[in-house]
Amino acid sequence: MLSKIWLYSLALICFVLFASKSFGQDPFENIIQINGVTMTADSLRAVPGVTVLVKNKNRGVESSPMGVFSIVAYKGDTLQFSAVGYRFKEYAIPTDLKGHYFSLIQLMVQDTFYLPETIIRALPTKAQFEYAFRHWSVPDDALETARKNTDALTLRALAYTLPRDGRENQAVYQQIQSVQAMYYGQRPPMNIFSPLSWAEFFDAWKRGDYRRRK
Repeated sequence: MLSKIWLYSLALICFVLFASKSFGQDPFENIIQINGVTMTADSLRAVPGVTVLVKNKNRGVESSPMGVFSIVAYKGDTLQFSAVGYRFKEYAIPTDLKGHYFSLIQLMVQDTFYLPETIIRALPTKAQFEYAFRHWSVPDDALETARKNTDALTLRALAYTLPRDGRENQAVYQQIQSVQAMYYGQRPPMNIFSPLSWAEFFDAWKRGDYRRRK
């Protein structure tokens, strides 16, 4: 009888200890922060713009221009790495990791795309090339149209007709303010007393700039 009571007591103690351990566990124990770098497998260069997703969960990040990323997940989750020009990768976070921080270096393997072969050849014979060079009329393509649009006279005419944008207006206004700031507290000079202005006036008079044109 005493042996049965002792067995029942031992079983009850074991159950209480197991239950207290299960219900008293920290709910944040499985959360872990992954800090890592995405690099190429052949040259160990940083791979920017890699999408790092937690599998089957709507969460993810993107690696920086230096290939650095940081994401929070649970122990046992699977991380998915994808980038243009690289093979798809997965990494399963171990469940036996200690602590809440883990460092990871994910190597990305370049994926090669093979395009169909394209052969570019000139005209079959020299005679056909000479005939085409003499008689073919090549229409204006995009390059020729761009050359016409960037002609110096065309750009000058557009500069006289188009209004100034915000940057140009600001530059002109700041230039006027800088000129006015030079004469704060004093009267600005008058061009009627400037020898240089009189010299320019006499030169223009000799050239006939002020003559009445019919």
